[in-house]
Amino acid sequence: MQAIENDGERLRWTTQAAPDGPGDRQVRLRVAWAGVNRADLMQRAGHYPPPPGASGILGLEVSGIVTEAGPGVEGLGVGDRVCALLEGGGYAEEVVVDERQVLPLPEGIGLREAAALPEVFATAWLNLFMEGGLAAGERVLLHAGASGVGTAAIQLCRAFGHPCFVTAGSQAKLEACRSLGAEAGWNRHDGSFVEAVKTWGGADVILDPVGASYLADNQRVLNADGRLLLIGLMGGRKAELDLGRMLMKRQRLIGSTLRARPPEAKGAILAALREHVWPRLASGQLRPLVDRSWPVDQAEAAQAHVQDDANIGKVLLSVSGET
Repeated sequence: MQAIENDGERLRWTTQAAPDGPGDRQVRLRVAWAGVNRADLMQRAGHYPPPPGASGILGLEVSGIVTEAGPGVEGLGVGDRVCALLEGGGYAEEVVVDERQVLPLPEGIGLREAAALPEVFATAWLNLFMEGGLAAGERVLLHAGASGVGTAAIQLCRAFGHPCFVTAGSQAKLEACRSLGAEAGWNRHDGSFVEAVKTWGGADVILDPVGASYLADNQRVLNADGRLLLIGLMGGRKAELDLGRMLMKRQRLIGSTLRARPPEAKGAILAALREHVWPRLASGQLRPLVDRSWPVDQAEAAQAHVQDDANIGKVLLSVSGET
């Protein structure tokens, strides 16, 4: 098969061995589209290695067609149009993945848009509702609101009745976030978000891909019994934690990653998406937001677009181009 090779300097579309399998409860997919995530850029730079046994090929989510089903597979068959959450291997013509990490396309959603669903909606749902335990009416602060995860999280907040405040890097991004349902926002280039968020009412849950550089300000705006979900380290990995504030306000700091979770854990997250999110995608209440796409052999250009923080929503790679 053809796949992207990362030689440490360039991304090249080359001939590589097809993945083994499918084994027990696994399916083989012909990849149509692959999503680009910041985790791919981190892996390329040597900072985010794949879990043991996972493919070293970049790519954590795809859409495609089932071409082969292994023993024990019950819910999927050859020819099914699906999207999948991966440990790696998405920048390729074929992937093999556990069936629990695969979902059928929502009604009315094609293969291109479906590739923008698995990673961002799984991340947003996991952290807002499963790890963060959002209760009725609680308020949410979303950093990097115009990212793929951010645009998914804004829509989930709107759909489930949670006011949300976003931070983003430009007025155009803030306007896009408001159009998706954000109640208020702050341009990160204007300085600290603390006073704006406090005036808004503070946050009960914060979804933060930034890390160290935002920790102190996050604590200042987090309400009593609030939860800070750390999902990334774009702003560094070491910072001072105010334990007194954490203690007196009963704040909780929760570190959360998705990639290394076992298939049964990913399956539980995707089952929740199928129950709560897929019907809302089918009805149009929620929608995948695709910023731009590139042919897979231009993966470097696609990653540069993400690295430059130029996207609003998801960036995709066209592998077979099927829709």
